[in-house]
Amino acid sequence: MIRIFLIGYMGAGKTTLGKAFSREEGLTFVDLDWYIEERFHKTIAQIFAERGEEGFRELERRMLHEVSEFENVVIATGGGTPCHFDNMEHMNACGETVFLEVDVDVLFRRLKVAKQQRPLLAQKTDEELKEFIVSALAGRKPYYSKAKHIFRADELEDRQQIQNSVNALKKQLNLI
Repeated sequence: MIRIFLIGYMGAGKTTLGKAFSREEGLTFVDLDWYIEERFHKTIAQIFAERGEEGFRELERRMLHEVSEFENVVIATGGGTPCHFDNMEHMNACGETVFLEVDVDVLFRRLKVAKQQRPLLAQKTDEELKEFIVSALAGRKPYYSKAKHIFRADELEDRQQIQNSVNALKKQLNLI
């Protein structure tokens, strides 16, 4: 039975690497945010607006516990998931946790391109975006660093880089 949790900041590549890795290994891929949206027929933004952050985080925790029972799965968590309640300890107890560590400049480049799809970032100038990333990473690093594995995910820009990362992650998790 395989259960892998991918954690890291938004733009770290949890979904990109998770999908490619699970496809190659014949595992189910679950994006926790998508799972929540499917279950509640609402976007994360709508749930946040209705319940506030505290209400969303409680719901996220319950859904994390639910998907933590799945077998042969790769789970991409939300960027903030490990930072609330006992979520990090729970994931460590249930499976392998992998922190996708990415250089701030790489995160900035990825998020700058995708910021219109991310309400939290949409109105930020480039300077504000970079400051936001640096500040958020500093606050989240103590939680992310509790992962059993730290994996460099700076190179996920094309198929070859993604394949190389899948192979490196398989090796790091002793699946080769």
